[in-house]
Amino acid sequence: MADNHTRSTAYHTTHSADGTTVVTLHGEIDVLAVLALRTALDALTSGPKPDLVVDLRAVSFIDCAGLGVLCRARNRIRSRQGRLRLITPDDGFPRLLRRTGLDGTFELVRGVSGPPLPRALSDAR
Repeated sequence: MADNHTRSTAYHTTHSADGTTVVTLHGEIDVLAVLALRTALDALTSGPKPDLVVDLRAVSFIDCAGLGVLCRARNRIRSRQGRLRLITPDDGFPRLLRRTGLDGTFELVRGVSGPPLPRALSDAR
């Protein structure tokens, strides 16, 4: 059987600002991308009190596997008394969370409009 499936185009960049680690995700966060993303997020959430921001503004698609990785990161961070924030560009992601029963699970920050971002998040723009 020929291997005809395409590779996911997801990738991420990471930087630190004022003690906060900002991970910017790009492309599709799907079943093909989650293994590498899970490994990266596990490393970033392994210490005490991790402060992590995941910027989703450049994500074009996220499936249940991608949501699962975000939930895993959230659980790891909470167990280490840390903080996770997700930067979202519009109402699409919050709507997805409502439809999947995950509304209220994540701390969401509007990246395009809304209240000003905290200083550590302003570098993520």
